[in-house]
Amino acid sequence: MSFTLHGLAVSSGIAIGQAHLISQATLEVSHLVIAQRMVEKEVARFETALARVRNEFGVIRNGLGKAPTDIGAFIDLHLLILSDPELSEVPKHIIRERRCNAEWAIVQQMELLVAQFEKIEDTYLRERSYDVRQVVERVVRELVGRPGHATAKAAKGVKGENLIVVAHDLSPSDVMAFKDQNFASFVTDVGGSTSHTAILARGMAIPAVLGLHNARQLIRDKETLIVDGTRGVVIVNPDARILEEYELKKCQIEIERSKLKLLKTTRSTTLDRVKIDLLANIEEPSDVTVALESGAEGVGLFRTEFIFLGRGDMPSEDEQFEAYRKVVKGMQGRPVTIRTFDLGNDKNIHSDDAIGERKRDNPALGLRSIRLSLAEPKTFQSQLRAILRVSKLGKVKILIPMLSHAHQIDQTLAALEQAKSSLRGEKISFDENIEIGGMIEVPAAALAVGIFLRRMNFLSIGTNDLIQYTLAIDRSDEQVSYLYDPLHPAVLMLLAHVISTAEKVNIPVSMCGELAGDPKLTRLLLGMGLRQFSMHPAQIPAVKQKVKQSDISEVIPIVRRILRLEESAKIQEQIERLNA
Repeated sequence: MSFTLHGLAVSSGIAIGQAHLISQATLEVSHLVIAQRMVEKEVARFETALARVRNEFGVIRNGLGKAPTDIGAFIDLHLLILSDPELSEVPKHIIRERRCNAEWAIVQQMELLVAQFEKIEDTYLRERSYDVRQVVERVVRELVGRPGHATAKAAKGVKGENLIVVAHDLSPSDVMAFKDQNFASFVTDVGGSTSHTAILARGMAIPAVLGLHNARQLIRDKETLIVDGTRGVVIVNPDARILEEYELKKCQIEIERSKLKLLKTTRSTTLDRVKIDLLANIEEPSDVTVALESGAEGVGLFRTEFIFLGRGDMPSEDEQFEAYRKVVKGMQGRPVTIRTFDLGNDKNIHSDDAIGERKRDNPALGLRSIRLSLAEPKTFQSQLRAILRVSKLGKVKILIPMLSHAHQIDQTLAALEQAKSSLRGEKISFDENIEIGGMIEVPAAALAVGIFLRRMNFLSIGTNDLIQYTLAIDRSDEQVSYLYDPLHPAVLMLLAHVISTAEKVNIPVSMCGELAGDPKLTRLLLGMGLRQFSMHPAQIPAVKQKVKQSDISEVIPIVRRILRLEESAKIQEQIERLNA
């Protein structure tokens, strides 16, 4: 029987092949009560499993070779999670106190940690709950006698490139184990656009659809699948006509991708010779290699939250400096924009901090991002000093998230001057003229953009949060995510207002949200006046191609007409014509 599943499109492209189902050990754990005399043996069994998994991670890390750098970064993250006392020590206490089996103990602790992660507002940090699950999955496999990665051997006569992995979730180590199979696609029940599976899929240019909820239960092994990673659709057992149609689409996509690779070293200019800056969003130092390979002209957004992951305290100034140094040196003179911590108080900075322990009903509107940084001046000073110190090594800019009030800007500038003064006193050199910019991701900031333009050197529009706050929609909530509309007239009005107002006073504006990496919207944004785009490195070639095919003088009057429309459907129709 043929049927279609709809999920989250996280990596574009089309894959056609046979389904290969992967089991999940944590779903099969039973609760056993053990005799008191066996408790310490159970603890020892748990410790042995941890040691073996740690060794397996080390072996995988040392054998990465030419694998995408994202994989190595996630293996390192999983090693950190495995070493966290919350997973390495607390389960031992559970075993001793409840006289239970090790598998059940670590799964119970995992559920507690995952529940804490899922309360975090920041999407990237919240989706690290998947990493916790995958580390525990690895340990449980060891405990139940199925060590190593999930098995993914193709059926007899089936080539690896025709293999589509169907799983509840996949870990980076699983992906590494599958690399020799050269599999065609991922399909998972869980995961979001910033989960490790999504990031790896984009980095490896493999079509992927996540968040299908029950694909693992509905799809049978060896069934024929079509994975449309652009539309977020999985077709199970397609008929001959549909199969032929998608085979043609797949061939066309592969031809286009081959052409895009030729654009890497070409200048990003329009037909009427307007220079457009195409920059990369990165999350950790290892992303630099991917950014350069994609032809990025710099880093438009360096999310520094990765330094916070896998630890119970804040990183020191020297630790931060070293991380920033790797990125700045790696970009070889290209500009690097470092965003200060975009964290919320739902992720405690200090375990004994009363602020962090207070329950918030709506953390998205609470003490987070720059609000939290200003409330924690010592932590903020540490980060500002680290960024200033690295500014002497290259062209570095500072980006402040979630600004909404003039007094926040003034406080931030005062904190920056304090950091500069302290470094001068210690005779530590830095760029005295370092540029500082503000993120426009709150409607209030977009509407009152003038207060930013008078105080900042540049602006960066964070469309993901701006759309979410403007429409009051949590796009990670499946019950209302269909209302998340980047082409809502109110959203376009805010974007156009920010860009045009900044252009009048010659203040540069970039865009670092998902809209910047969508080639279908490139001409719309060019017509609004945007000249700096920052996106996931894998999206740069497609956006560059669209830039090189565009004539801004022709696009501007069309976009002006589009901005006068009041219905999303009509706007979408006109954008399709704009791209024709």
